[in-house]
Amino acid sequence: MPPTERADAARNRARVLAAATELFRTRDPRAVTMDEIARTAGVGRATLYRRYPDVSSVAEAILDAHERDLQEQLLRGQPPLGPGAPPADRLAAFYAAMVALLEAQLPVLLGADAGAARMSHGAYGFWRAHVKALVVASGRTSDPEALVDALLAPLAAEVYQYQRDRVGLSVERITSGLAELAHRLL
Repeated sequence: MPPTERADAARNRARVLAAATELFRTRDPRAVTMDEIARTAGVGRATLYRRYPDVSSVAEAILDAHERDLQEQLLRGQPPLGPGAPPADRLAAFYAAMVALLEAQLPVLLGADAGAARMSHGAYGFWRAHVKALVVASGRTSDPEALVDALLAPLAAEVYQYQRDRVGLSVERITSGLAELAHRLL
């Protein structure tokens, strides 16, 4: 059983996550610093660094509950997101769920998913294993390993932000395009 969190540590954690969420929402998340988070949360830098080594880890902590919920749906939820549907339908449902997560949490995801750091997060490993399993189950390619990261690339926060803000695509059009990709490939 994990150790119980002290009451003051729990309060500090909540203050840090609330402050970071607000900073990510109101500023460019890639420009937020640890000093700003500590100052906004009203905690010392040492308190912040004891739990979180960098801004990305703070953003990951904010996203953790959302990602765990989606992982649970992928493992035990109703088809097509959960088991029991054909691979192409499951991939399209996964894309739709991830687009919903991107839409709801884009500022935080931009803080967590900066460039190559995106692939070092635990959730990325889970998403990668899920998509690879769907590609393998489809039997449509001889090299699933070569495809899996390409299938996850459209879900990068920067790509989504570009599509929404620069290209002007709606959530529906992005989701529809990804569903078409899933069905054509798998």
